[in-house]
Amino acid sequence: MPLCDPDVSFDLRRRDSFDEVAELYEEARPGYPMQLYEDVVALSGIREGGRILEVGCGPGTATVEFARRGYSMVCLELGARLAARARKNCSLSPRVDVQNVAFEDWALDYEAFDLVVSASAFHWIEPKIKFVKTAAALRPGGSIALFWNRDRGFEKPLCEALNQIYREEAPEFAKDHGEGLERLVRRPREEIDASGLFGEVAERRYSWSQRYTAEGYGKLLQTHSDHIALSPHVRERLTRRIQQVIRETGGTSIRHYVSLLYVARRR
Repeated sequence: MPLCDPDVSFDLRRRDSFDEVAELYEEARPGYPMQLYEDVVALSGIREGGRILEVGCGPGTATVEFARRGYSMVCLELGARLAARARKNCSLSPRVDVQNVAFEDWALDYEAFDLVVSASAFHWIEPKIKFVKTAAALRPGGSIALFWNRDRGFEKPLCEALNQIYREEAPEFAKDHGEGLERLVRRPREEIDASGLFGEVAERRYSWSQRYTAEGYGKLLQTHSDHIALSPHVRERLTRRIQQVIRETGGTSIRHYVSLLYVARRR
């Protein structure tokens, strides 16, 4: 799909691909605004020292922020390399238990958690399982908190140039998936509501930007599942051309993001 359109194609068969690039994933993927973490705590009503289940912790990007606030955590990660990096990053937090297991295969600890969080991972969970098992893991009155970074692209001239490269090198990315950013914003809230297991959904948005060098942006591209799925030859040529355009337009470029947070209490 075009580089400057939001990624809406989630093939669950690709969810283990991130483990292939675990080190690069930790280096290149952006984090989340600090206010988002504060809002998770406030909106969820989690008690001081409460217990959190994290679904899909990756290298521990969000984990460390909750751990340093003193919460006890069980963190589930499908990828062995990513789980190892999360353990290393949380090595000074003895109340964090990182388990190398998929959420679907995890032995449910019934009504044991005050909060279930998932950072840019919940869309990779089997739809028939994710809300039912989450609700079962929560104590009465416990909360779910889901958050993602959504890409709003570069400024228009650069965005158009990069989209042209995609049309030439990876035309399958240029298909219209018929779902824009506002639909992506609505979808998690609608899914939570449709489950019937949670109360009113509180939604927050956080706009921010990040400047990338050509090298840094090239690394980021290698961590996206759709790019990982490309043949090495196509991926290398695509990345090289994108980096060249960024170099020719000043050497660095600002990419715009919006972080989306959804919090709801278990019924």
